[in-house]
Amino acid sequence: MGYGAFGRHHASKYSQIPGVALAGICDPSIEARKNAMAAHRVPTMSDIRELLDQVDIVSICSPAVTHAPLVRAFLNAGCDVLVEKPIATTLPEADALIALAEVKGRVLTVGHQERYVFASTGLLDLSHPPLEIECWRMGPWTGRGADVSAVLDLMIHDLDLVHCLVPPPVVDVEAHGRAHHGRLHDEVTAVVTFENGTVARLATSRVSNTRRRGMRAVYDDGVVEIDFVARTMKNTTGRVLSPPHLDDPLGESVQGFVAAARAGANSLVKPEEARRALETALLIEDAAAPAAEPRRAEAYALHA
Repeated sequence: MGYGAFGRHHASKYSQIPGVALAGICDPSIEARKNAMAAHRVPTMSDIRELLDQVDIVSICSPAVTHAPLVRAFLNAGCDVLVEKPIATTLPEADALIALAEVKGRVLTVGHQERYVFASTGLLDLSHPPLEIECWRMGPWTGRGADVSAVLDLMIHDLDLVHCLVPPPVVDVEAHGRAHHGRLHDEVTAVVTFENGTVARLATSRVSNTRRRGMRAVYDDGVVEIDFVARTMKNTTGRVLSPPHLDDPLGESVQGFVAAARAGANSLVKPEEARRALETALLIEDAAAPAAEPRRAEAYALHA
């Protein structure tokens, strides 16, 4: 669902997995459908009703504000669903989708791809949370994801990773944001404090001149710093960790989803975890107010 920047990559990944047949690509744009047909030679359509009873699994790669109704439609049709982040744009929507997936007995997972990079380092296996965390995620303006703020578009990736390292609840949030293209925040800084005392400082921009993505975690025995662009790590702790070595986290995410759907088991990213990242993201948006309501994307045919 959706043949934009991410949808094109999802379609290519499915085409490379043995035992998976790409059944169709849905997008409201005539140009996108022409490109999809030329690249994959599969049926294309603008109305999801043409796919609902034709597929076993689906990737939702449409604008964030359409995620909830599309996920709901395909879960009700008995499909397993991989939805790009965020899982939804409100907590009630996320809770309803999680409950529906449980009732239907279907796999629901979310495209927090950096989790696969993180898992390759061994950081997810550490039992003690860091004392401090810094995260930065910067890139130039592309116009993609502009239906939501930079928090739901970019920072939510880092929030997912922070929650993996720091399980206790959030107790305080401070944030500041600036809008450059429209009314939604394109640059946001936030300080998130957890119940155990860990403090996470996050900075996100989708209007930066440079592309930088990284994390620095301070432990009681040293520091771990990851450059997600260069795939390098500095580790001064005594913990045995590996530099991030995944060259294709999206491919790992799609393959993990397919394996989970085949087994009827959870994927690496559980929907409840995606909901947790969304909750903190919304707290940051509230703290960075004033901000506008997300733009509503009405282009998709959401009939089911």
